[in-house]
Amino acid sequence: MKILKLGLIGHPVEQSLSPWIHTRFMEQTGIDGEYKLYPIEPDVFDKKITALMQSGIDGFNITVPYKQRIIPFLDELDPDAAKIGAVNTAVRKNGKWIGYNTDGSGYVRALEQVIPPKESLHVLMLGAGGAARGIYRALVTHGFRHVDIANRTASKAEELLQLQEPETISEILTFQEVQQQLADYDVIIHTTSVGMSPNAAEQIIPLTNLKPGAVVSDIVYKPIETQLLHTAKQQGALIHHGHSMLLYQAQYAFEIWSGRQVVVGDLLNQLEQRVTEA
Repeated sequence: MKILKLGLIGHPVEQSLSPWIHTRFMEQTGIDGEYKLYPIEPDVFDKKITALMQSGIDGFNITVPYKQRIIPFLDELDPDAAKIGAVNTAVRKNGKWIGYNTDGSGYVRALEQVIPPKESLHVLMLGAGGAARGIYRALVTHGFRHVDIANRTASKAEELLQLQEPETISEILTFQEVQQQLADYDVIIHTTSVGMSPNAAEQIIPLTNLKPGAVVSDIVYKPIETQLLHTAKQQGALIHHGHSMLLYQAQYAFEIWSGRQVVVGDLLNQLEQRVTEA
């Protein structure tokens, strides 16, 4: 029986939880496989990635700083990955390397466990960086129609509007404007690194004037409960943790590689424990 050979490239990758996650998925499906870490220094990227792709590996994830740099080495891109301009999952199919972006779709899969998409929901995204591109694209293609974007620089936020669907309604706001309009939003999604360890006391905006029953989501998962989520919980919001995005984007990637469906189930609680202990 063929061993499924998978891995993760990036710099650095040593602290990644991906090997643990994908080992659990292989155990669940009965697939004989391996998932290894491949740290690659930027100055030897071209040589090392070419060697890896010729080594017989079946697929790999890509993390920072290579989500754009990998693209010229691939034969094809999934349409959404092409539109987003970033790849986090590569798979070898019929002798060709195909790139996908599971970050945004994985995030929406995770969010759907808390609040199903509805056209009437008003969503606010905080930040317009690389993570925001994938998440915005996935939101507007998975049933969220009203998605506003707040960012320090409006021009960066405006770039995301190229990822709209015809029915998408989006407004670009400053962080100051958002603070006056928070009560308008059913879902608030933080997509930057503000509040990540070791700067866990930071919070991107105050959450005064929060809509009762709103969902507040943070893609930061170290710490598990960021200052933003802590504040939101104190105000009665439903909070959505960042480690769930990590797990669901991995679920989607594993399905691409294996062709098998996997269930998250209790892995979310197990992952939370591992993140907390790390």
